Amino acid sequence: MRVCLIYDCLFPYTVGGAERWYRNLAERLAEEGHEVTYLTLRQWERGERLDLDPRVRVVTAGPRMALYTGGRRRILPPLVFGAGVLWHLLRHGRRYDVVHTCAFPYFSLLAAALARPLARYGLVTDWFEVWSSDYWRGYLGGLGGRVGELVQRLCALVPQRAFCFSELHGARLREQGLRGPITVLRGLYAGSSEPAVPREADPLVLFAGRLIPEKRVTVGVAAVASAARRIEGLRGVFYGDGPEREALRASISEHGADSFISAPGFAEGELVDADMGRALCVLLPSEREGYGMVVVEASAHATPAVVVAAPDNAAVELVQEGVNGRVAAGADPETIAEAIVRVHEAGLEMRKSTARWFAEHGRSLSLQSSLEMVLESYAPPQQ
Repeated sequence: MRVCLIYDCLFPYTVGGAERWYRNLAERLAEEGHEVTYLTLRQWERGERLDLDPRVRVVTAGPRMALYTGGRRRILPPLVFGAGVLWHLLRHGRRYDVVHTCAFPYFSLLAAALARPLARYGLVTDWFEVWSSDYWRGYLGGLGGRVGELVQRLCALVPQRAFCFSELHGARLREQGLRGPITVLRGLYAGSSEPAVPREADPLVLFAGRLIPEKRVTVGVAAVASAARRIEGLRGVFYGDGPEREALRASISEHGADSFISAPGFAEGELVDADMGRALCVLLPSEREGYGMVVVEASAHATPAVVVAAPDNAAVELVQEGVNGRVAAGADPETIAEAIVRVHEAGLEMRKSTARWFAEHGRSLSLQSSLEMVLESYAPPQQ
């Protein structure tokens, strides 16, 4: 099978759940013997040897560009990337059996749809998120939000084989007008499906993710500082980098927490894994998540997660209240702190129930399970 994967980012040059998904998917497809092309924007120095399986052919559809400004996606890079994708597929689309693209940032999907009548490839789309009207207005303002929502709806009307990663966004996609099949993939985790052996936790709250406004890391700092008044020796560590880094540091100082909350920036996976395995809980105070990979990673370590209920937060689907974590009812620091304290009070028993939860769901949460479903979708329908 000749497969073209399209996403404007490539892990580890940018870090996020979608980046990990497409890198893992590309490498697993190559391992299975498929011919894989990864179409992306350039994020590395010219001539640099890529940190990627050499069996995956990487093609750039645009120059190196800053993707974010002030914590939000810039408009120009998606337009440039969409034009580059259209040009590539018009010239080379016939060499692919399947084009598999991320819906966001939209113009690459529209480009793939425009080129398809000439190239006749199958079109598969991943919808990590489907934004609500309220979120669009908050993100781009009144006029910009309406334009963004219109483009999103146009993408939903394109005939495609769609995958979502949560029930929340699957339902929203159907509401946007998509008439084809929608499959919810639960598996993005590339690690072992066997849970870790539960152990007593250290008094440590861990955050790991991109430092963007939606992650609400400053609220997380306030919550850890509040919980530290009730849990002796509690510490916090916030791993990650991004536009909110200075705000994170300022929040730590503002709460007088420099002695027990650290923000070391981006860290190697081995260090994060080690801390995750001994942490009291993983904290994800986000208002918006398309999936919530860190919750699964924490559960694999028998470490509970604390997430926050919000209309755009699909990560709550991965937390069974009181079993593998807690869902804070609101985003105020005291409510989140209370959830952290309840995890602490549950002690080793919650770590044991987290391990049992992962043992029960590990197979469906695995990357392999999703890969099998994706490969099945690539096959042409039986006549």
